[in-house]
Amino acid sequence: MNILSFIFRIIRKIKRDIRSIVDSPLTKIYFRANKVKFSKGFFSKGFPYLDIWEGGIFRIGENFKMNNGKNKNPIGRQQTCVFVVSSGATLIIGNNVGVSSVAIVCHNRIVIGNNVKLGGNVAIYDTDFHSLDARFRRDSIQDKKNTVTKEVIIHDDVFIGAHSTILKGVTIGKNSIIGACSVVAKSIPENEIWAGNPARFIKNIVND
Repeated sequence: MNILSFIFRIIRKIKRDIRSIVDSPLTKIYFRANKVKFSKGFFSKGFPYLDIWEGGIFRIGENFKMNNGKNKNPIGRQQTCVFVVSSGATLIIGNNVGVSSVAIVCHNRIVIGNNVKLGGNVAIYDTDFHSLDARFRRDSIQDKKNTVTKEVIIHDDVFIGAHSTILKGVTIGKNSIIGACSVVAKSIPENEIWAGNPARFIKNIVND
């Protein structure tokens, strides 16, 4: 190892050590300021983006782990986690959940169970964002009034692979796995593996 490489590694380690000390406490302050309720074991690398509207509810269970952005979970396309909860909407995350650079936009209701893993850059949307009728999209007020939202439920022990997108109205059953880069537009039973765009059944999960 040459001297420049050694110095670089030392500097990088010092930066990581400092960030590991300050990231979680500062993120907790940020969450409290936005009226997000969380429990013990909360841990964050980096800082997320929050947009919690008045009347929106965001609750997190115990042992929540979050990676945000560059150098926090280097699997590519790094960004900070994004959590958007509109007025009257509810986002609930259970115990022992881990996320990396996710985007969760909640205009209705999203429930994520216990022991769920959301891979890097996973997106979960319970809204179409715009009307599917082109006539309504011409006017912003009518567009908003005619946008469809439906709750998303992700049950316990689900693993969603990196860069996947979960769309409105979807329920994913307990223990199921979503392959990387999938787009999930319909509900998935428990104990199954699905993948693709749109996501399709691959096989059952059989635990010995």
